[in-house]
Amino acid sequence: MVIQLPDDIDRRLADLARKTGRTKTDCAREAILMHIEEIEDIHLAEERLATPARRWTHADIESGVDLGG
Repeated sequence: MVIQLPDDIDRRLADLARKTGRTKTDCAREAILMHIEEIEDIHLAEERLATPARRWTHADIESGVDLGG
C-alpha cells in the first residue's frame, strides 16, 4: 500500500522517527494500528447501543430471576 501524506504530517512522522530511532514506516504502522483499534471500539459500542441487550435490575438478580432467558 502506498499513501500520500500532506507535507506537515510527513514532517511530523519524519521527526518522530528520528527522535525515536525508528523508521517512518514503523511509526506510521503503530499509529494506524492504534487508530484502527479506536475505530473498532467505537463501532462495537455503536452497534451495542443500536441493539440494546436485555437488562436486569439489582432486585431481579437478588430474586433469582433466570438470567439465561
